[in-house]
Amino acid sequence: MIEHADGTRTPLIDASVHIFHPSNKDLRSFLREPFKSRGFPDYEMDWYQAPGGEYLPSAVGPNREYPGSSVEIVAEELFSKRGVDVAVLHPMGRGIMPDRHLGSALHAAHNEMLVSRWLESDEFGDRFRGTIRVNPDDIAGALRELAKWRDHPRVVQIGVPLQSRELYGKPQFWPLWEAAAEANLPVAVHIEVGSGIAYPPTPSGNTRTYEQYVSFMALNYIYHLMNMIAEGVFERFPTVKFVWADGAADFLTPFIWRMDTFGRPHLEQTPWAPRIPSDYLPGHTYFVQGSLDGPGDADYAGEWMSFTGKDDMVMFGSSYPHWQCADVRKLPPALSSEQREKLCWRNAANLYGIDIAADLARS
Repeated sequence: MIEHADGTRTPLIDASVHIFHPSNKDLRSFLREPFKSRGFPDYEMDWYQAPGGEYLPSAVGPNREYPGSSVEIVAEELFSKRGVDVAVLHPMGRGIMPDRHLGSALHAAHNEMLVSRWLESDEFGDRFRGTIRVNPDDIAGALRELAKWRDHPRVVQIGVPLQSRELYGKPQFWPLWEAAAEANLPVAVHIEVGSGIAYPPTPSGNTRTYEQYVSFMALNYIYHLMNMIAEGVFERFPTVKFVWADGAADFLTPFIWRMDTFGRPHLEQTPWAPRIPSDYLPGHTYFVQGSLDGPGDADYAGEWMSFTGKDDMVMFGSSYPHWQCADVRKLPPALSSEQREKLCWRNAANLYGIDIAADLARS
């Protein structure tokens, strides 16, 4: 529950909290042979580290615990200091691995950690919801992992890396999207690095600086989304939902306007997707709104949020414990009270089936 500058109070669901293993040694304890003895990238293998450090200094534990690896520290920060009522956790992995079997094993280890330490925590488990990581390079393995966890009451979505080797509208991914839709689990797509085989962040290759990287990287969500529309994914699987988990809602409006403009006279080329592209957005497309998105505190921030129906697509996500950790108390003042409620909790509650106590929702 948070209190705004005008005195009103609002429930808060944090839709993007990143959790980690405290060390590579700890991760190995969740692996089985032959993968336990294999090499794999460290979390810190990143071409583009933020100049001031990747994580909030306050996120490091008193015993130098890796940021986002201690249930107690994360719970204290989110629930006690930031007013979060429910947090949706996203285990951060190693992206796409050259060996798909090793990649699937690493995802499975992250899932075991998520469920055993976080979702089933005696003290805080009822306030956490979880993202099960699956490997889009290993569809058979991903389907097994989804089947293993789909019925856990605190698992609310599956997660895949943004840096796929193919656009996610391609047919090889359809069995996974179909299974996710049948399980009523949204698919969260998250920026992830460290594997060494990820594609460059822009169509023109690798950027020179971190600032360019962080500005352009989210465009890859738009490439995936437009490909999925053109390939008919939302027509074929009418209940599938995608969460673009590192922002980019601010990119959506101009790009979908252009897709509508150029797509309108060419619908005969995509008979499997006969509607205007923007018609496929409602109910299928969601974005986590962080501190790097949109026009900020400009007078037209509320109007921009309303374009293309983004009011119903965006969910607040702090990206804790990363350096750009968003503070919901700094939302643009130009947002209407209805937009603020949708952003803070209503959209996430509806998407993930999270019950918010009536006394909180009325405040």
